[in-house]
Amino acid sequence: MTMDIHEILKKIPHRYPILLVDRVLELKKNESIKALKNVSINEPYFSGHFPQRPVMPGVLMIEALAQAAAILGFETLGITPDDNALFYFAGIDGARFKRPVEPGDQLVLEVVLVRQKSGIFKFEARATVDGELAVEAELLCTVRRIP
Repeated sequence: MTMDIHEILKKIPHRYPILLVDRVLELKKNESIKALKNVSINEPYFSGHFPQRPVMPGVLMIEALAQAAAILGFETLGITPDDNALFYFAGIDGARFKRPVEPGDQLVLEVVLVRQKSGIFKFEARATVDGELAVEAELLCTVRRIP
């Protein structure tokens, strides 16, 4: 399964400037997702991180992976997010940053569902640029109903 930006907007509640998934290249329910984040000089964080050498903040690379994981999680559960359900971080383990991500790069987000138990999802996540590892981490996430 693939998704364009219009379908992504239906799958997760994030919006500009924090929406960090531009396209889903491949999605296998209960298994994995491969998605893209096109990194543009127009991103609002580049004006301050860093003006002389723009670099995508590591926390936003992790957030992009989490958003891809959320799409996979919602698809796995067969639900659509609404005003009463959100996908939250429960933990981040083993995060490692291997190369800077700069304007013009295309971040390929790859997330594999390792386990789902008692409403907690465990994912192995990695992002690459031109086949070179940029970041990797284990993500724990959960869907929570909010009043």
